[in-house]
Amino acid sequence: MDMRDAGRGDTSGGSMDGHDFVPAPTRSAAAAAARLGPGSVTEDDVRRAVSAFTRQDTGDAGEQSSVGSAVALAVSTRAGVPGIWLTRRSLTLRKHPGQFALPGGRMDPGEDAPTAARRELAEELGVALPDGAVLGLLDDYTTRSGYTMTPVVLWAGADRGTTANPGEVAEVFFVPFDELDVEPLFDRIPQSQRPVIKLPWRGGYLHAPTAAVIYQFREVVLHGEHTRVADFEQPVFAWR
Repeated sequence: MDMRDAGRGDTSGGSMDGHDFVPAPTRSAAAAAARLGPGSVTEDDVRRAVSAFTRQDTGDAGEQSSVGSAVALAVSTRAGVPGIWLTRRSLTLRKHPGQFALPGGRMDPGEDAPTAARRELAEELGVALPDGAVLGLLDDYTTRSGYTMTPVVLWAGADRGTTANPGEVAEVFFVPFDELDVEPLFDRIPQSQRPVIKLPWRGGYLHAPTAAVIYQFREVVLHGEHTRVADFEQPVFAWR
């Protein structure tokens, strides 16, 4: 559970410390036409969208020094409105305390990504899901802190309750799809040539790696767009 260096909230609401912004990617007309309304997404919709996506495995690119980990994009509905769970990490954790994260963590020996994501979801939020809840995987994302995250998309069903593990999770948020369906902002920093992605959320921002994973989920599931995110940068505070 000590890998998730997801973005912390930025409530400044202003510019990015004088940094230059990078234009957001242009969406194709076909993708815009294929958009699923946030209130009309079903399990079959998500399964079809993820099944049509050809993921990139960073293992093929020689990322052998990173630690394998998995995060859960667990789709549930609340009063018929679909969304996913986001957490704020406990302040007592050794790495990245208080930062926003998807449920997840490092893989135990012998685990694959779906098994690890399901285990972590149960340990952190008390949500136990069967093998059949796994709908597919998105692209691996290698973090600056030495982990390769595999995003696992799952279906958690309607009106599912959660019980946060206080040793790992300070807060749990149900994030409806309409809050995910926002355009990202991109920034440049002196430490990297890659654009830094951040997603506006509830008066602040989500940062990579969480922002990159959620953005790809939004592109694949809500827009049918197979956008790659591996080259999006994290803010410097998440490098450690």
